[in-house]
Amino acid sequence: MRPRRPESFCRRGGLTALSAIVLLADEGSAFAQSNGASRELPPVQISGGETRPHKKPAASRHASRPVQPSGRVVVDPAATQSSDARSVGSGANGPPGMASEITISGAEVNARPFTRPGEALEAVPGLIVTQHSGEGKANQYFLRGYNLDHGTDLAITVDGVPVNMRTHAHGQGYADLNWLIPETIAAIDVRKGPYFADEGDFASVGSVHIGLIDRTRGLAQVTAGSFGYRRLLGMNSAKVGDGSLLVAGEIGTYNGPWDNPDNVRKLNGLVRYSQGTATDGVSITGMAYANKWNSTDQVPQRAIASGFLSRFGSEDPSDGGNTNRFALSGRVAQSDDLGSWKANAYVVKSQLDLFNNFTYFLSDPVLGDQFHQHDDRLMAGANISRTLNGSFAGLPMQTTIGLQSRYDAIDLALTNTFQRGFVSNTRSDKVGEGSFGLYAENTVRWTDWLRTTVGLRGDYYAADVTSLFNANNSGRADAALGSPKFRIVLGPFNQTEFFVGAGTGMHSNDARGATTTEDPSDPATRLTPSPLLVRTKGAEVGVRSRIVPGLDTSLSLFVLDQDSEILFSGDAGDTSATRASRRYGFEWTNHYRPRSWIDIDADLAMTHARFRGFDSEQAEVYASLAGYPEAQIGNAPGNYVPNAPAMVASAGITLGEKTGWFGTLRWRYLASSPLTEDNAFRSSATSIFNGRLGYRTDNGWRIQLDVLNLFNTQGNQITYAYGSLLKTDTLYNLCTGGVAPTAVCQNGVMDYVLHPVEPLTFRVTMAGTF
Repeated sequence: MRPRRPESFCRRGGLTALSAIVLLADEGSAFAQSNGASRELPPVQISGGETRPHKKPAASRHASRPVQPSGRVVVDPAATQSSDARSVGSGANGPPGMASEITISGAEVNARPFTRPGEALEAVPGLIVTQHSGEGKANQYFLRGYNLDHGTDLAITVDGVPVNMRTHAHGQGYADLNWLIPETIAAIDVRKGPYFADEGDFASVGSVHIGLIDRTRGLAQVTAGSFGYRRLLGMNSAKVGDGSLLVAGEIGTYNGPWDNPDNVRKLNGLVRYSQGTATDGVSITGMAYANKWNSTDQVPQRAIASGFLSRFGSEDPSDGGNTNRFALSGRVAQSDDLGSWKANAYVVKSQLDLFNNFTYFLSDPVLGDQFHQHDDRLMAGANISRTLNGSFAGLPMQTTIGLQSRYDAIDLALTNTFQRGFVSNTRSDKVGEGSFGLYAENTVRWTDWLRTTVGLRGDYYAADVTSLFNANNSGRADAALGSPKFRIVLGPFNQTEFFVGAGTGMHSNDARGATTTEDPSDPATRLTPSPLLVRTKGAEVGVRSRIVPGLDTSLSLFVLDQDSEILFSGDAGDTSATRASRRYGFEWTNHYRPRSWIDIDADLAMTHARFRGFDSEQAEVYASLAGYPEAQIGNAPGNYVPNAPAMVASAGITLGEKTGWFGTLRWRYLASSPLTEDNAFRSSATSIFNGRLGYRTDNGWRIQLDVLNLFNTQGNQITYAYGSLLKTDTLYNLCTGGVAPTAVCQNGVMDYVLHPVEPLTFRVTMAGTF
């Protein structure tokens, strides 16, 4: 029986406008093709009046003015042509199918001050993005009561290319966005819950699809700030033939406030050719990225309290890593008399070498517990879908059929190291993992106020694992799952709509966990292979309204069950299983634009998360630690889900027109969360304010000051509670002297382990367009 490991950090654990839904009055009329800030409405006819275009507020995530209460709207069945804000070749986008489904414009994303690229995703209501270890490592994500670790159960794509990595060295679903250039974001499409047939692996809690711009005015931008932050950005596009060629590149450095500077050295580039529109066009994109850094990992609170480490100190200054990513992708979309189709294909070559030490001297009292995770992969995939417009018993109907495929060829290694030097092997593997998904979705508009969508998805996964050090952990695993989906939309009634959704989804597990039968660190210990696919089930009801002029508001109530959170532990080389869990809660999202120069948003999400059943294995661990309270506390069995935030809130106000003075003030709140299953340890709430003040001229020049952590809050980016061992601990001498029991020494001292928020930070940006 093993003590609890720090599994939560290594393996896991407003609104679109009501008028985006338009009613069909005549038989055979197609559905509206617009719901986000970046979408253009097709021709509309309002009975009793003349046809008028809809105005779109600038820098908003909302599509258009609300449908007038007394008017009926008829949409021309012809396919729409997207504006420049929608990526070329991305295909048509229908009306939202759930109250929590939204589109956020790139302008709105970039109006927010944020510390690192991944935090651009905090524009998604209810999503918190943090970092616990260096500026080249994937972020931590929190959504709907989940600590999603580095991406498990949150599917992220950029221009149709998956970001989440299967069977990754550092954790299943690892989603690194440090290569994203925020200024190249055209729009972000957000869905939550397993209710959409075209969403597959990792999308149980939500999906975030980032679209890129196709053209831009020339931009030269330089930013300098506190703690050695420097960034140079250049981008421009030119007409080439019938299309546009876009080139963007950035160079960045950053040390951070840490006693051991991060010494980030980042190089990033993008080249993109596009021709046509979102619904009738083609684009080809190439990306290249490289980064090297040191990292200050989370440190135990006792070391800070005793003065052994400063708040920004590091127990192991040699932690850090290097990574690179090269990608080539293409996408095409076409419309015809029958409907539309779209396809995309991609190939990504990536590599990561990561050095971490989370437990200090727990496993190796002499050299320490640093380990090296190596991931080198070639990922390729292709997707295609066909949408047909038709009718059923004289009622408007739309059917979509799609195929999705992906293959990863991966070289993986886990070794023990000392100051990044090799000490011993834990495991090394070659993995080939492929998947094939087939889905179909059918939508029928039964009346002017009722439409239903029924979908079915089937996924098949197969993996071959060759364990280079232990043939007994080699093997082949495959699995298949079917996932039914259902959605219903009622309304609008007085500019208000009601949504109901239910369905099942899944995430894949690390392929090594599905073939491992012996503990890599102790072959005498037998392990039970974990399933390759794990099912989730969810349901949601919601309402969205625009009764109050200028205010978009939505409320969603959801429940999400997982049969078992069985995941591969990248820092240990084996698998662990938790019990079944249930999360339920609500999200309340608001966006208010009373004037063209003022934009206000406020979001609140609350979740109740608990394991189900009794953890008898943890009860045995707790009993084995009797007599040593420093090890036993926090190890009692319980039903709390570690790092599951009960509340997330955010609010912001943005002022200014396209020229002249502008400013933003934003607040983000992450409530106290349980850190152990018995709730003996709880994190402190974190409340952060960020601000921006700037001036834009009519000739394209801009100067702005970003102030991050405006009130110098001494909060934590993230907090954990687990066992570790320092040389200054009394238990260290008892263990090295052979006095303490083995179980106690394997667990170490239970303590808060934290990574602090950066202090008050200033960044000044000067930019010019040409």
